[in-house]
Amino acid sequence: MPEPVFRGDPYAVLDVEPSASAAHIKRRWRELARENHPDTAGAAGGEAERRTTRMARINAAYDLLRDPIRRARYDASPQGRRAHGQAAEERAWAHEPAAGDATANPDGGPPPPPPTRPVTARYDTTAGFRRHNATTSTRRPTLRGHPPADRRASGGLDLRASTPTGPVRHSRNPPRIPLPSLEEARRTPLEFGRFHGRTLGEVAELEPTYVDWIAKTITRDRDLVIRARVIQSDMDERGIDRPVRQSHAGFGSPGGPDV
Repeated sequence: MPEPVFRGDPYAVLDVEPSASAAHIKRRWRELARENHPDTAGAAGGEAERRTTRMARINAAYDLLRDPIRRARYDASPQGRRAHGQAAEERAWAHEPAAGDATANPDGGPPPPPPTRPVTARYDTTAGFRRHNATTSTRRPTLRGHPPADRRASGGLDLRASTPTGPVRHSRNPPRIPLPSLEEARRTPLEFGRFHGRTLGEVAELEPTYVDWIAKTITRDRDLVIRARVIQSDMDERGIDRPVRQSHAGFGSPGGPDV
């Protein structure tokens, strides 16, 4: 069942302030009920009908304000905010506390003035302005920086602290990795693939193209690649004809090496 909609300002119907307490609203509703009840109109038919309409609107306004959820929802609506703003403006002009307001002056005197915006003033800060990297003292510094380091003392190396990895030393003649002999390369066993357990020499006799594939494909084992290239060079010197393998993406694809 949809919630009934009240058209108008329930606070104005009950003649209470938007900040009034629940007890004050209930007391005001009882007073209006005694004043506007249709049974007190006597025999006048027109007056009884007017009071019936008036009492229905009073009850509707009280039903809205006595429900905390409906009252909070109305106060948050644009119409409720306008009602609160108009009431605050009227109190400011009349210097009267809100009905049921706990902050009203108990002595009956005038309420405190409404809060105003704080008074601010300009403050001149030009005297404290300093240019970027400007000297703020006339005294000479007691700590002085170190002069640049002489490269001749460090053997010509750049030892600046701005280099996080330190000086890089390049060698014109890097040490070469010693190559194994042909017999050592042929005795190297394989630990993967379909020739697992066999040596490179046996694989070169059974399927030479597999040795070529190891020499140009395997990257995780440097020693195995070097030994496979030694055997590959020997096969080239002996003139062993080997067909070129067609490269395919992935393993186990048609035409690719079955490892």
